[in-house]
Amino acid sequence: MKLINSVLSVILFFLFTIAFTSCTSRGNTVSEKAATDEYYVAAYVWPSCHHDERFGDMLWPEGIGEWEIIKMGTPRFEGHYQPKVPLWGYELDDDPKVMEKWIDAATDHGVNVFIFDWYWFDEGPFLESSLNNGFLKAENSDKMQFYLMWANHDVRRNYWNVHKFANDTSIMWRGAVDWDNFKIIVDRVINQYFHQPNYFKIDGAPVYSIFSIYNLIKSFGTVEETRKAIDYFREETKKAGFPDLHLQLIVFEQPNENLVTNLEKLGVNSVTKYNWGGPHPEDYIQWGTESMERRKEWDEKAEITYFPNVSIGWDDSPRFPHKGKEHVVHYNKSPKGFAAYMQKAKEYCDEHPEQPKLITVFSWNEWIEGGYLLPDMKYGFSHLEAVKRVVKGEYNPYPSE
Repeated sequence: MKLINSVLSVILFFLFTIAFTSCTSRGNTVSEKAATDEYYVAAYVWPSCHHDERFGDMLWPEGIGEWEIIKMGTPRFEGHYQPKVPLWGYELDDDPKVMEKWIDAATDHGVNVFIFDWYWFDEGPFLESSLNNGFLKAENSDKMQFYLMWANHDVRRNYWNVHKFANDTSIMWRGAVDWDNFKIIVDRVINQYFHQPNYFKIDGAPVYSIFSIYNLIKSFGTVEETRKAIDYFREETKKAGFPDLHLQLIVFEQPNENLVTNLEKLGVNSVTKYNWGGPHPEDYIQWGTESMERRKEWDEKAEITYFPNVSIGWDDSPRFPHKGKEHVVHYNKSPKGFAAYMQKAKEYCDEHPEQPKLITVFSWNEWIEGGYLLPDMKYGFSHLEAVKRVVKGEYNPYPSE
């Protein structure tokens, strides 16, 4: 009898070990096949506030990245909050100590994923040090998951520093790449980032977001050739030990037949927004209401998984001296309004139990475009507190009940 019990103990231990190994080997992942109680609040990180090794001297010569431009913001109308002033000062985002503060503030308030804007210009990376030297070297980085959004858009010469390049609207960088560079990107992304234990995955597949479907297709000439490139990316991801690639596209316009067909032909797994998009009305509530109408249209006209987005605001006037009141979302803009739309995004997730409860937020630190969760001198921690209340179920949209 003792022998039988010993054998059974060994078998049970063996089975437990297999089960434990199977659960942990996938790292941080979420399944699309079964509902999860956890909400994934993923805030975009615009990593511009540090000195870029390749282009910093040319683009932002003061050595503090885009803080140089943010600090020069000027009010365009009475009550216009410019320049934006961070509560913690003008900290460089490639400093691991700064990132440690960010990670603690984010995770303490329900933000558990960072989506890093990631660039590849002139056959090399741009603004990558925030991720490499800041986030990945932070001692508490294991608290926060992350994934990449390849910002493959064109950049005009005066877009990121109008004070230096004035009216020069010529193209500085193009977002489209050739096959050789695409293969370098795939190798770099898989080996440098996908293998990080806190890289965000769905069903074990690393999530990789792409900003522009048009520049993606332009890179390879046709939808069919682009599909070959994506298939190559998928196969390389599988060779690296992952079950697949989860390809996410940022969408801006409404789901017309051509766009939906191309997304399906490319094998895109999901779509979301970078922000609520244009046109940008002056009224925040109007902006949010229109965005939900556009979201409803995506649900009705496309079968592709749609992840809701919540935007905090829009004010890119520091980049554009000609912009005035009509270009800034300012009426009814408040942490209370943001909380209400966060609640609506949460409800959308609950209404779609077949997909992960992922909400993208514009953004963590887009000071230059007027949408940020980081605390500032006007709102303090109010936007972060709004996320926390909603995620924890402490926000009650029906206070009389």
